[in-house]
Formats: sequence, structure tokens, C-alpha cells
Amino acid sequence: MHGRLTRYEQILKSETGTENQKINGGADLKKKSTENSNHSKLKIIPLGGLEQIGMNITAFEYEDSIIVVDCGLSFPEDDMYGIDLVIPDVTYLKDNIDKVKGFFITHGHEDHIGAIPYVLKEVNVPIYATKLTMGIIDHKLTEHNLLSKVKRKVVKYGQHINLGCFRVEFIKTNHSIQDAAALAIYSPAGIVVHTGDFKVDYTPVFGDAIDLQRFGEIGKKGVLALMCDSTNAERPGFTMSEKTVGKTFETIFADHKNNRIIIATFASNVDRVQQIIDTAYKYGRKVVIEGRSMVNIISTAQELGYINIPDNTLIDIEELKNYPDEKTVLITTGSQGESMAALSRMASGIHRKITIKPNDTIVLSSNPIPGNEKAVSKIINELSMKGAEVIFQDVHVSGHACQEDIKLIYSLVKPKYAIPVHGEYRHLMAQAHIAEEIGIDKDHIFLLSSGDVLELDEDGAAVTGHVPVGDVMVDGLGVGDVGNIVLRDRQHLAEEGIIIVVLTLESGSGQVLAGPDIVSRGFVYVRGSESLMDEAKQVLNDTMDHCMDKNITDWGKIKSEIKDALGDFVWKETKRKPMIIPIIMEV
Repeated sequence: MHGRLTRYEQILKSETGTENQKINGGADLKKKSTENSNHSKLKIIPLGGLEQIGMNITAFEYEDSIIVVDCGLSFPEDDMYGIDLVIPDVTYLKDNIDKVKGFFITHGHEDHIGAIPYVLKEVNVPIYATKLTMGIIDHKLTEHNLLSKVKRKVVKYGQHINLGCFRVEFIKTNHSIQDAAALAIYSPAGIVVHTGDFKVDYTPVFGDAIDLQRFGEIGKKGVLALMCDSTNAERPGFTMSEKTVGKTFETIFADHKNNRIIIATFASNVDRVQQIIDTAYKYGRKVVIEGRSMVNIISTAQELGYINIPDNTLIDIEELKNYPDEKTVLITTGSQGESMAALSRMASGIHRKITIKPNDTIVLSSNPIPGNEKAVSKIINELSMKGAEVIFQDVHVSGHACQEDIKLIYSLVKPKYAIPVHGEYRHLMAQAHIAEEIGIDKDHIFLLSSGDVLELDEDGAAVTGHVPVGDVMVDGLGVGDVGNIVLRDRQHLAEEGIIIVVLTLESGSGQVLAGPDIVSRGFVYVRGSESLMDEAKQVLNDTMDHCMDKNITDWGKIKSEIKDALGDFVWKETKRKPMIIPIIMEV
């Protein structure tokens, strides 16, 4: 025990400039580590982000301090009818609000920052992030009228932030968005390295390559655990540099000098947009940025100096008509086939400003995210039917590390424990195999589920409990007011339709004065099914006669009788189970 404390104090002393960078009470760090190290362990609690690629959020807890890494959303599944977004359940943070010191954000993608405006309304603590990441977060907070209510601190690479029992260092990495960071989380129990989403890119489009040297230096100090990105853990080899896509654009532009070019990519991939703009400028083309999210992120990146757009290159969509097609390029959202994105609206012919022409060349510069394959295929078909040439092969490189890149990080960091993160179970399992190959003991590899509480220190690690986690659904302005029961009803309505039975009863006697009338939606086309409706009405009349004969006057019982009788009839005749809602009025 004493040896661990001494080593931790040495780590603290070895970092130059730390004293000048202490923020929000970090002066107590060493004192707290001395008091707590005798008996406490570090708790790592993923509140989302496992079992899926999305909704990343992880709590780190030591005694009276909690810090949170990332706060992302996920997008709804096909059976979540009407749901806009899914955010994590942060009940655990709300229940321990006095311990929560701050959020540390690794990069500016939606699955890492998208839930921030919603979560901060209940857990309002400071946010720490790099410059571009914070710029994107600020835009979100502005939309939610929260900007003035939230403390924010822009952090530079190499800077250390002290909060409670923790010290957090931001390390330069590469990803498909600039300013991505890994985190070295120093605690009295040891150091945890969280890679965030990363790739090893020795020739990035903007800025420096990943700081492998720093990973190695931290590895030499002795790392308790590594939490590493698993997205591409199934893919052998190395991830290609982003610059390789630039060469592909060169070829496409050279081969299509007489065509209008439309390129769809992720709004957040600023480097990709930079390369498209550079190529357009070289070939004397004007550029239009289309799609709300694309416009927002590119304008933020431009303001902060993360993208360089030559003068007189960017034009408004309204100015397109002033230039011949072969002198224009559109950069748009919709590479994933999203129904309301700009490219989808162009493909279906409902975009107000852009009409697809037979001479157009359309480039999909992304790979379909798992689950989006059908939507992307539909887009390609629709565009092709309009006569456009669609290029979608080899116009993308991943922003995530493949197997050899992951091995490199493990060999530099040399962790005692491996905790694969950011992936479905099969991705986490693939990384577990890599960790074993590198030489990590099988018993030291933890495949966690969201909600698991992993307690660890130099002496051991184990899952010791579980905290409440789950999906909170956002529908319009409603947050969490749509749950499983409502979703089940929506699914039922979508699949089977609805029948509404309306009848009027006389007050006192309970005699039927009017009806029963039948209204249906999504069940059958009434005008084409008169005989079925007539038979259904007869079933309802017989049911009401039965209720009168039995002196059944309780409305709840009458409704049950109507549902049962009509439900049985409809199933027998159609093999369908529509939702049946009886409405009784009394006069």
C-alpha cells in the first residue's frame, strides 16, 4: 500500500508545470491521495457506450470525487417510432451530484457530445475539452440557451486538470475530426489511459500526428488500465492515412472535368471537407456547403482556424445558377442515407434548390454505419435512376484504429488491466483477443456491460456491482416522457392499425342511443371493406345486447366485452390484431 502511494506522489512531482495548472481545488490532490490510498479503490462505471457504437459516457469514482468522460447520444433503432435521439440515463450521477466534479470530452462527435445539453440540465458541472471540440459544444449549448449557465474550460494538449482526487492530462491523437484527445487519468489507485476514438495517422491533413511519445512516457510510469477504442478491432493491419482520400479526390476531379460533382460525407469530418475544397480550388471550381449540420460545423471550424478556405471559393447555394455545372462542387450531408438529409432530398426530388441531372457525378465519401446499409443502397439506386454516376467505393478511410494500431498502443502503454470500450460485444471481444496476444493475462481483461461497477487498484480488479443505466428517449421537446409502453403502442399502431368504437348510452338505463360506430385507421380501407364493417357492427350490436341482458352497466366491463368480441372477430376474419379503443358517451 505504502509503495503505491509513494509512486503516485512521484508521478505528481515528475510532471513539470502542474502546480501552475491546478484548477478548481486541485491543490488538495496530494492531501486526498494520502488520506484515501490506505483503503480505497478506483471505480470505473460505464453508463453507456458498450454493447453499441454510440452513447459513450463513463464515470470514474474515487472516494468523494467523480469525473465523467464524454456524454454522447445514440440514434434510434428502427422500432423506436417517432424518437429523435436516445441519451443515457444519468440517475447515478444525479444521485451522487455532490461528488461530480466535471466532464472531460475526448472529441466533437455526436456519440460523445450529443447528450451534453440534456444532461447538463440535471448535472450542471464544468466541461473540459480541446478548442474545436468546445467550439462545437458551445454551438449546442447556444441552441439550448445554456451557454451562460455552464462553466467551460478549453484545454491544450499536455495540460493537466486537477479535480478532487483526479488529475487528467489531454494527449494528442488523430481521428476523423480534429482536436481529438486521449486522456491519462491519474488517481491515487493508479493511472488509467482512455484513448477516446483514435487512429494512428503519421501524415494528418491538419496539425500533428498522434503523440506516441507521450503514450510511451506514461507507459513507463506504470499504467493501471487501458480503455481502448474497439471499433475496428476486427480489422487486420493498419488504418490508412486521411491523406490517401485526397489522392482519390484528385483522380475523380481529373476524370470528371465536364461534370457537376456532389460529394456527401460526415459533417464533422473537417479534414475531408478541407481536402475536397483544396481539390476544387486546384481545378477552378466553386464550392457550396449544403446541409444544416455541415454548415454549422464548417463555420465553427473556419472561425477557430481549423479549415482554410481560399478567397472566392465558397459560394451560396443561390449563386449556383451563375456558374456552369462543370465549375461547381457541392459538399453535402446525407452520406448515411438519412431521410431528411440534403442528399436524400436531392435523390427523392424534393430538395428546393438542387435537382439531380444525368451528367452529375455523386461521391459517397463514407462507409455505411452498421444498420444503415439499406438506406445507403436506396439512395444510390435513386440517384442512379436519375442518370447520375455514383461513386462509393474506395472514397473513404476510417477514423478508428485497426488491429496493428491497437497493438502499438498496448505495447507503448503496457497496462496491467485491459478494458475494451467503444463497440458492440463482438468488437470488444476482438480487442480482448488482441490484448491476450500482446501478453495481458486473460484474468486482467474486463468485458464490461453498461452499468457495471469495476473496482480496481494494483492489488486486484473485480466487478463489484451494478448501477441503473438505460435509454432515455428524446421525442421533440419531450425528454424521457416516451418509454417502453408508449413505444410498444406505437409499434402496435404501425404494424396493425387502430379501430375506434364510438357509442352513446342513456344515463340511468344504459340503453344504446347511438352507435356503435366504427372508425379505423391503418387497418383496412373502409370503402373497400363494407361487408367486413357491416359484420363487425353486427358483432358489436350482439355484444351490447349481451351486456343489456346481463345488466352489465360498468363502463370498464362494457369496454372489455367490446374489445374481446371485436378482437376475436377481426382476428378470425383477417388474422390481424389492430388496437381497439372503445369510446362511451352518456347523455
